[in-house]
Amino acid sequence: MKKIELEIVALSHSESQKTFYAVVLGEVAGLRRLPIVIGAFEAQAIAVALERMEPSRPLTHDLFSTVMNTFGIDLTEVLIYRLEEGIFYSKLVCTNGNEIFEIDSRTSDALALSVRAQCPVYCFENILNAAGLQMETGGEEGQYSGPAAANATVEDPTTDNLKTMSKADLEALLQQVLEQEDYVQAIKIRDELKNRS
Repeated sequence: MKKIELEIVALSHSESQKTFYAVVLGEVAGLRRLPIVIGAFEAQAIAVALERMEPSRPLTHDLFSTVMNTFGIDLTEVLIYRLEEGIFYSKLVCTNGNEIFEIDSRTSDALALSVRAQCPVYCFENILNAAGLQMETGGEEGQYSGPAAANATVEDPTTDNLKTMSKADLEALLQQVLEQEDYVQAIKIRDELKNRS
């Protein structure tokens, strides 16, 4: 089966499941998007790695990454190989220099590790056809069509209440959420502060 390379293009709250997040994978050099609902912990782990933040103590994915590096194991790619009843199944493709081996993984964990290892993410064509969204050519970002468009769970991560807060209030809130290690919210606040600069 043909493998398609993907990259993380968005991370936001899920509209359909408020306690969850959606990570959107985009086809490299293409218009298709693959939204995947993930938990808050995994969303935070992905956000921390994407933004190159230094948490006060290592997150679980940082620890796993350090263990792999310590024992000479390289994560060479993540493969989303199956979709069954709305659940994505993934493998970590690793090497120790002598042999290549695959480790079964939840997709959210695999993505959090791929960002840390800076390795490519792939999925099979049939998965992208079944669950992907097609960006409308010439349309605006966020306009999708395709088999999964009716279930799209992506929303703009910038919330209206951040736009109404003063710069001083945003800076105070940023400090508060960083102390609570809520890095996903911290990124939203930081982005709002950047937009005002």
